[in-house]
Amino acid sequence: MESIVELRHLRTLLALEETGSVSMAAKRVFLTQSALSHQIRVLEQYFGTPLFERKSNPILFTPVGERLLQLAKDISPLVTVAELDVTQLIEGEAGELRVAVECHTCFDWLMPAMDKFRPLWPKVELDIVSGFQADPVGLLLTHRADLAIVSEYAPQSGIVFQPLFAYEMVGICAKDHPLADKSIWQAEDFRDETLISYPVPDDMLDLLRKVLIPAGIHPARRNSELTIAIIQLVASRRGVAALPYWTVMPYLEKGYVVARQIGSVPLQSELYAAMRENDKDKSYLENFCQIVRENSFSDLPGLSPLSTPS
Repeated sequence: MESIVELRHLRTLLALEETGSVSMAAKRVFLTQSALSHQIRVLEQYFGTPLFERKSNPILFTPVGERLLQLAKDISPLVTVAELDVTQLIEGEAGELRVAVECHTCFDWLMPAMDKFRPLWPKVELDIVSGFQADPVGLLLTHRADLAIVSEYAPQSGIVFQPLFAYEMVGICAKDHPLADKSIWQAEDFRDETLISYPVPDDMLDLLRKVLIPAGIHPARRNSELTIAIIQLVASRRGVAALPYWTVMPYLEKGYVVARQIGSVPLQSELYAAMRENDKDKSYLENFCQIVRENSFSDLPGLSPLSTPS
């Protein structure tokens, strides 16, 4: 029989598995929730059976849904490789991709993405601009970098942005700290604490920029360059910190510290890829961003899709 299953349907199923919800999957594939739901209904009507349990959280696929999901996992990599082959035949394979980052925790996901990118684009010279960069976009404008990982979308002439992902920032403290008894921390809870953070400007710390400064709260500060040092200081009750959930999860599993939600609406941070407008159509830049998103959603907990900046 002639199948109605299309590649877009398979990518929708992959997004449903990655995000665990219809609303986030819709953002992941840049559809409205109603459009994504319509895709699913068409498939379910065609096969005459549901693809997943409607009230499950996260989504629980039915046997039919699981089979189609496996088809998606089998086909999607083949399509990606074929598209890359075609692109390289048309545009060429060589280039330079120097990556600058302003995020101390970016290397948790950046290195695996680079490892996946290299064999796909062997003639693209891939490198990291040394050290933490307080102004990575400035490196783009002076042609000292080709792609910058930034935490804020700030429109600027000659620069375009691609969304990567959003993630939850959690508060961490020692297991016997008084704040460990609270499930949700508000801005006021930080007033009499020492905040341990990376040595970066205040406007680059989302806890300060989005939560504490608007509330007029300015806690004592202590800085450390290394994530593990921050964890150790927190575990020793030298202060509290706010870090990405994926970063602290291994230490939570070992019982070194505890993590708590920040704010009644969980504190979210964002990451974007910035590049020169003249380079935005270079396929290897687009593919690198795609690999970052796919790898991160696959490997890191607590991520959510991020809309394209308008």
